[in-house]
Amino acid sequence: MTPPKESDLPPQGPMPGAPGENDIQLPKAGKMPMRTLGRTGVQVSLIGIGGYHLGMPRDDAEATRIVHFAMDHGVTFLDNCWDYHDGKSEERMGRALSDGGRRQKAFLMTKLDGRTAQAATEQLEQSFKRLKTDVIDLVQIHEVIRLNDAERVFSTGGAIEALIAAKKEGKLRFIGFTGHKDPAIHLHMLETAKQRGFAFDTVQMPINVLDIHFKSFEKNVLPVLRERGIGVLGMKPMGAGIILESGAATAPECLRYAMSAPTSVVITGCETMGVLKQAIAVAWAFKPLTDREREALLARTAAAAANGRFEPFKTSEQFDGTSQHPRWLETAQL
Repeated sequence: MTPPKESDLPPQGPMPGAPGENDIQLPKAGKMPMRTLGRTGVQVSLIGIGGYHLGMPRDDAEATRIVHFAMDHGVTFLDNCWDYHDGKSEERMGRALSDGGRRQKAFLMTKLDGRTAQAATEQLEQSFKRLKTDVIDLVQIHEVIRLNDAERVFSTGGAIEALIAAKKEGKLRFIGFTGHKDPAIHLHMLETAKQRGFAFDTVQMPINVLDIHFKSFEKNVLPVLRERGIGVLGMKPMGAGIILESGAATAPECLRYAMSAPTSVVITGCETMGVLKQAIAVAWAFKPLTDREREALLARTAAAAANGRFEPFKTSEQFDGTSQHPRWLETAQL
């Protein structure tokens, strides 16, 4: 299969104007706010470190430095996925967590693409090896971006069977799913699970200043998650930096908006120390948006949100790894 062109991929580095490591000075006595992960009762950090971006730093040592700095400043939630950078993101995370008992201090999440029980099981075993752990706190079905994904994973021999089995064996603690395409697909996944007597522990989806205006997960899915006590994992607060290109909001405004929603954690990509320190600074100083601030920000972002231009994960295949690599849905071959 022909590899995707660079233009078909999400941005592979910090956006122009991103802060450098020395641009942000953190206070000495800052404290990371903690939130409850839905009905699991687990306390997690307000921000989580996105695993995709961990594959971007120039070398493994820099990726380790980012993870260690984040954890030393209160971050406990760590995101990853079996396919990110052909497994390099998980390998880097595993290497960073193997140092000084850090694995026990982290809430570790990864995602699987496999829609069959066999593919999911094989991918999960690879993730254990890369992450250097026997137990993963949360495993999620990745990229639920097609309506028939729900039927596939809940069918006989589907991925849900593998995850339930792994949970019974003590290999994972919680089960969730992710997606970025359309709130209707998320709602169908939730309804399919309900019909089969299964309850997800978490759901991951975009929460950002543009989403509220276009195919909104915040409007359509978030109320259902809150009603059912499902942990809300907000992602793409800046849309991999693409939202910043609109000029409608700054990075701190984007982060604060997502944090002000009833999310359990806001997962944000931090490929450099400067971007990480920016996220930590916003979290440490966090105060929810007032109604007036929220209204003003949404009024300012409405035009940019039209047609999803700055949320290409909803309108194109640019962020759809399983569309570009459909074998990931059926095999454990990268």
